Amino acid sequence: MQLFKNMKQIIHLMKEVDFKELGQISEKIDLPKIMKSVGELNDTQLNGLMKMLTEKAKKGQRKLPPIDGDFYDYDLKLTQEERAIQLKVRNFMEDEIEPIANEYWNKAQFPMDIIPKLAKLNICGVAYDGYGCPGLPFIMEGIIAEEMARVDVSISTFFGVHSGLAMGSIYLCGSEEQKQEWLPKMQRLEAIGAFGLTEPNVGSGAAGGLETTCQKEGDHWILNGQKKWIGNATFSDVTVIWARDLESNQVKGFLVRKGTPGFKAEKMENKMALRTVQNALITLSDCRVHEQDRLQKANSFKDTAKVLRMTRAGVAWQAVGCARGAYESALKYTKKREQFGKPIAKFQLIQDHLVEMLANLTAMKAMVYRLSELQDHGLLTDEHASLAKVFCTMRTRDVVSRAREVMGGNGILLEYDVARFVADAEAIYSYEGTKEINSLIVGRAITGYSAFV
Repeated sequence: MQLFKNMKQIIHLMKEVDFKELGQISEKIDLPKIMKSVGELNDTQLNGLMKMLTEKAKKGQRKLPPIDGDFYDYDLKLTQEERAIQLKVRNFMEDEIEPIANEYWNKAQFPMDIIPKLAKLNICGVAYDGYGCPGLPFIMEGIIAEEMARVDVSISTFFGVHSGLAMGSIYLCGSEEQKQEWLPKMQRLEAIGAFGLTEPNVGSGAAGGLETTCQKEGDHWILNGQKKWIGNATFSDVTVIWARDLESNQVKGFLVRKGTPGFKAEKMENKMALRTVQNALITLSDCRVHEQDRLQKANSFKDTAKVLRMTRAGVAWQAVGCARGAYESALKYTKKREQFGKPIAKFQLIQDHLVEMLANLTAMKAMVYRLSELQDHGLLTDEHASLAKVFCTMRTRDVVSRAREVMGGNGILLEYDVARFVADAEAIYSYEGTKEINSLIVGRAITGYSAFV
């Protein structure tokens, strides 16, 4: 029995040997004769032969290329400091988030214990100047978004809402006193922010149709209405609420502090995407906010749009990260998964899917990189951000679909990660402006005609 077992192992090893590299011609091997000779060996000789074949098989193994979605080496464009931050975020995501991502996504819970660990990275408000923020180029906001989404889009969304939308609203629209009070704490993640714009009945039409209202009463404002899909709002310390002034009909922004009477946040259940993100339905019932907590530089929706323009670029980067995570997961799987006696990565149809995925991913990366360059030069427009958001989220859907395809039935299991990327891509596709709305923003820019209504 032991002899039979050893012979099977030897045959398996011999099949893996690259005989061309060893200077032999595999087609001329007389396997039956070798089997007969092997059967006549004693245990000592047999063990020696197995050891020799094992060593030769290892030497003969082909070194496969690394699994890396940065096919055009865009990382080489980063400075030493930027590259160090990128790797710091990558290590955090792989060490701290990847092992728990599927568990918390499945439970629809947020891993609160990661917040202090995330704070140590010192990356919140990375492109803002002052208030404890690093003041680095906007390209780093994109790199961080990609690195996070590459492992878990939910954590990337949590970070984008806090660092981009909430901190960005205060940074762009707040008074100096408001910036001094909130931004340093938020930069250290000692205070968590949320951003309340979307409503149950108002999504794409937020520019002119907000149903949440505000009315001045002495030195306070009275807020009434509802907000929906508000990430982080179940545990945020401050929530930016956008409301329509009943007197002027203009949109104004407010910083609603945790525990303010009349503010109620209920967790939204039964989502199929971004399940780790704690989205809330917010109800404002005669919620009284002091004038000092009104965003002093937010006087119309144009000011709200400044925040959205800045963060929409980050969403495009998120899409790149989601696509990259799916592509790299699928590529890794195809190298290990065997069918018909060999890894499925050796089959032409699988390679075709992988190349299509990589082509989409590479084109997306080129677009968002240029987008951030425009942002860093102060040239970013609504249409620039919208085009990137449209293209990247559409291509991401294609990438995750192909990733799921090459994985067959295993593609719908959380343990292989791609199922989560497939679901989360649907959320990225819709939030911060649907494909249709962003297309019309670009259409208006290139034709000179507005087709919104």
